[in-house]
Amino acid sequence: MQGLDHERLRSALARDRYEWRRHALERIDERGIPRAAVLEAVLTGVLIEDYPDDQPHPSALFLGGVEPEALHVVVAMDAVADWAYIITAYRPDPRKFGDDLRTRREQE
Repeated sequence: MQGLDHERLRSALARDRYEWRRHALERIDERGIPRAAVLEAVLTGVLIEDYPDDQPHPSALFLGGVEPEALHVVVAMDAVADWAYIITAYRPDPRKFGDDLRTRREQE
């Protein structure tokens, strides 16, 4: 299965063709993360993990911002409808990710 097309995702976000999943809204509220920071992380950040087999749509994990305000954002994209879904966002845990905040650490 084909992975998420980052350029198409950015285009959808720029044209307001997206929605916030309830989970994302709950989590960013709990974590004190502004919506604008989440969108900026996807628009200007880097795709660090691709989940092409996610259902119902391929999704991906993005890294945006810089420490101490670096963010990980999971977004799904319905390529047929040209619509994006913001799934969740969080500040990366250095115990789970390497110093680059891109590489997952080995779990014991």
